[in-house]
Amino acid sequence: MDTLHLKPGKVAEELLEFNQKLLKSYSTLQKLKEVDVGQTPKEEVYCEDKLRLYRYAPIGKPANTTPLLICYALVNRPYMIDLEPERSILLRLLEQGQEVYVIDWGYPDAADRYLDLDDYINEYLNNCVDRVRELSNKDQINLLGICQGGTFSLCYTALNPQKIKNLITMVTPVDFHTPDNLLTHLAMSVDTDLAVETYGNIPGSMLNDSYNSLMPMRLGVQKNLGMPNQLENEESALSFLRMEKWIYDSPDQAGEAFRQFVKQFFQENKLIKGEALIGGLQVNLDRITHPVLNIYGSFDHLVPPASSIALKDNISSDDYEEMEVRGGHIGVFVSGKAQTVVAPKIVDWLSTRD
Repeated sequence: MDTLHLKPGKVAEELLEFNQKLLKSYSTLQKLKEVDVGQTPKEEVYCEDKLRLYRYAPIGKPANTTPLLICYALVNRPYMIDLEPERSILLRLLEQGQEVYVIDWGYPDAADRYLDLDDYINEYLNNCVDRVRELSNKDQINLLGICQGGTFSLCYTALNPQKIKNLITMVTPVDFHTPDNLLTHLAMSVDTDLAVETYGNIPGSMLNDSYNSLMPMRLGVQKNLGMPNQLENEESALSFLRMEKWIYDSPDQAGEAFRQFVKQFFQENKLIKGEALIGGLQVNLDRITHPVLNIYGSFDHLVPPASSIALKDNISSDDYEEMEVRGGHIGVFVSGKAQTVVAPKIVDWLSTRD
């Protein structure tokens, strides 16, 4: 066994430096007034219960004539795509001339306990699609789904192929039973019936703890030790705190929808088996003949690449393309490459199929 050699003088020096950084961090935090996110101007064009649908006007010359509707996951908040101007894939899409609509699912409360996947996909998502079709005077629109929202978008497109022109999936799980799917390993041991009967709606904070437990050193110890460096000045502190605000801004999950999603998708892997039922309607991915762009992260620990790229073999599209982004689950949206490569690729891909 190797012996750990510590030099008292060096340890004292590093502790002093760390304490000085902590004091500087405290001073920086006192100067901050607000952690602002989602700064890009928007217009509310539809609302229903907790849901809000926002329109974002393209900046400059429109790139194409078909609007893009973004469907985010139920967990966390959609401003991940508009975290700050320098890290906003949404703003980059607009700068490329793309008209964008974004669904904000809101914060479920006790009144939403019995909302199920039928409500979210066949009602809410469908109503948003119809509203965008109405506003744009288009029979078909483009749909982009993110993470769980990508799974929703696959289900919706399979059930309503006539309403979607092009489909984009980003960090989207398709095969939930790949060996490296850590979330599935965790979900397999969850008694969803007991959880829903106990909590009603599933607390977002509890889900956050589950996600953090998948990488405890990096998301816990390592992040906290590096925090004083992130809070060294106001600019870097705001960037760090915007991300932290998003991470912990976790809505509760409507109990029935949570139960159905965990059982059908995580535990029983029914999506690629063609056995998933949404409101009694069977989801067959082979009904998707649309052009599909599938974007995934090389180092995504929540949705591993194998889970996403399984899409290729389960749809009937002759126009299927994959884009690998060297990053993690969130890096696909906030990294430098997301701004300079991913957003332009999305707009170019859509424009050539307009």
